[in-house]
Amino acid sequence: MPENNINNHIKKRASRLSFFAYPYVIWMALFVVIPIIIMAVYALTNSDFAPTAENFADMGIYSSVFVRSFQLAFIATAVCLLIGYPVSYLMAREGSGFQRVAMALIMLPMWMNFLLRTYSWMSILENNGLLNQFLQAIGFFALWNKLTGQEIMYFRMLRTSGAVVLGMVYNYLPFMILPIYSVLIKLDHSLIEAARDLGADSGQVFRKVILPLSLPGVLSGITMVFVPSVSTFAISRLLGGGTRMMLGDLIEQQFVGGAYDPHLGAAISMVMMVIVILCMVLMNHFGEGEEQAMIL
Repeated sequence: MPENNINNHIKKRASRLSFFAYPYVIWMALFVVIPIIIMAVYALTNSDFAPTAENFADMGIYSSVFVRSFQLAFIATAVCLLIGYPVSYLMAREGSGFQRVAMALIMLPMWMNFLLRTYSWMSILENNGLLNQFLQAIGFFALWNKLTGQEIMYFRMLRTSGAVVLGMVYNYLPFMILPIYSVLIKLDHSLIEAARDLGADSGQVFRKVILPLSLPGVLSGITMVFVPSVSTFAISRLLGGGTRMMLGDLIEQQFVGGAYDPHLGAAISMVMMVIVILCMVLMNHFGEGEEQAMIL
């Protein structure tokens, strides 16, 4: 009898908790499921809403935009990983005081508006911007011209692919640091001590223990950086100056720009969504394989 009463009590509490999930289900239906259905309808129809596959065939002329978007997103993600992992590792090894200060410094730029941060980089990177003015003030351009025989007054940094990647790294780097840090800070140090007792040096401890155990945070960080990077449009427009069009810019043009074609824009959005989902599934599968290997 007591077990039946406990089971009934658990079922009643579960039913009460499930009631509070209804608003979330309604929210997901209104703002996720229904928009995806609408996007699919537009992607698979023409201007008369007759079924067609021409929208997907017409995307071939924008293949360079697809390549550029994924290329710059991969580069930005790799740079974020190369910077974010050492920073996360250093934070996890230091004391609580250092961690609080470092976390505040990492999160401080996120308190400002996204566009404001991007406009700030425009002021820094433009031809007459702060960085070029600083290089000119310290005599760098005079030395450069003397060594190379050129006559330049500034470096062209804005409206380049490098500026777009820089903007992505600056804006999305915290999304790489925080997941990795949250995993590293919870590592069982007894495993590290056991590895050292067995004769492993620092490099072996990192490769055999720390890196495999931190892989879930790495995969989460890669996903959180790559997905917004491949679909960004504000960074590529402002720092790329419209010369480095990416998928986000292309989709925006189809819906609100001069090349108004929502059916083609929906098709591009649908293909990009499928590609991103496949990448996420692949990374999750890779992470599960690594976890199983660690268990074995």
